[in-house]
Amino acid sequence: MAKKSVASIQTGSKRLTKAIKMVKSEKTGAYTFVEAIMAPEDVNDFLNKK
Repeated sequence: MAKKSVASIQTGSKRLTKAIKMVKSEKTGAYTFVEAIMAPEDVNDFLNKK
């Protein structure tokens, strides 16, 4: 059950999006957050990737 958070960031003429995904560690069972800044078109691929 991943938690999804997306925020839009606009710098100059480029439009970027910061995506934050919560990932559960298989070893310890603890949750960690993975953050990435990317183009808005790539967000769904990032969030769907395991």
